[in-house]
Amino acid sequence: MKQITASLLPFEWPSRAKFLSTAETLVIGAAGGLAFLAAGLPGGLISGSMIAVGIAAIAGRQVAVPALLTQTVLVLLGISLGSVVSRHLIQQVSAYPLTIGLLALATFCSTFGSSYYLQRVHGWDRTSAFLAGSPGALSQISILAVERGADLPGIAVVQTMRVIILTAALPMVLAIAGIAPSVGPSLTTTIASPLDLLELVAASLAASLVLRLIRFPASWMFGAMIASSVLHGAGWVDGGLPNWVRGVSLVGIGALIGSRFARMRIKTLAGHINAALGSFAVAIAVSAVFVGIVALTTQVKFSDVVVAFAPGAMDAMLALALTLHIDPIFVGAHHLSRFVFVTIATPGIVHLFGRTQDDVDD
Repeated sequence: MKQITASLLPFEWPSRAKFLSTAETLVIGAAGGLAFLAAGLPGGLISGSMIAVGIAAIAGRQVAVPALLTQTVLVLLGISLGSVVSRHLIQQVSAYPLTIGLLALATFCSTFGSSYYLQRVHGWDRTSAFLAGSPGALSQISILAVERGADLPGIAVVQTMRVIILTAALPMVLAIAGIAPSVGPSLTTTIASPLDLLELVAASLAASLVLRLIRFPASWMFGAMIASSVLHGAGWVDGGLPNWVRGVSLVGIGALIGSRFARMRIKTLAGHINAALGSFAVAIAVSAVFVGIVALTTQVKFSDVVVAFAPGAMDAMLALALTLHIDPIFVGAHHLSRFVFVTIATPGIVHLFGRTQDDVDD
């Protein structure tokens, strides 16, 4: 009877150790984010949180962000992104087919360029190199790596370092270049009423659950973003989340990214750091070429194109869009397209160009 009752519970209460680990992670992330914010650094909350938690993880602290908290943070981020929707942003959708097509080509070239570098310079096998060179979709890439007998630790280091570097460096690069504000302005001037906030949360959770049922990528974030966009775009809701709630979501995203280092040993990280930096440089060089093409052939803001074409994780890049006042619809559409492209194309690329399954079985 006790087993049946326990199985009906929606979740298990975390142990004291897990609770303390989560609390420590959030405190470290908040401290790092506030320090960066006080210093006036661009993208301060997410970058500072990520770097502080990452350092703690490398130092051996048991940092972690549990699934329920991760989902909550992603929903809050989605609501915040959807609250900046306007008719002006929607009018720019006409430029998307061209830029998404160029993004697909950029992703293809970046993947092959990075994988070629890893094979020629660092002696990686083709399967591991292709999987490490694929930008984004880390969970799908990890599954393929296990199935194909690839170098999972090496792939994880390369993929994680790419996200870490982009999240930390991209805001500073944009600010130094003068194409994005050094401190992200407030994206909403008013706070929604309690009733509107309740409506936002309810609609966002409902949309997220629907997307999750159909296995839509990044369902928690995109479901909330879609629901919030519809409510704000239709004029049914006015205002957004309080600034402190948005700040909490940015700190949470940063802590989540930084906590990835908790699964890595220092020896593993050190052994693959050169491969990670080199392949990152190749990916950035390829992306820069396509960013230049888009900037010269369309009217899209250069800062929007840079973040949309940056080969980083969807949640991190959308969080940067939020803090840097960059068009979240444009960035979200392109990173979602890249995720779908990588998810669909990578298995075929690995099958055609990677090691044969017979080699893996042997």
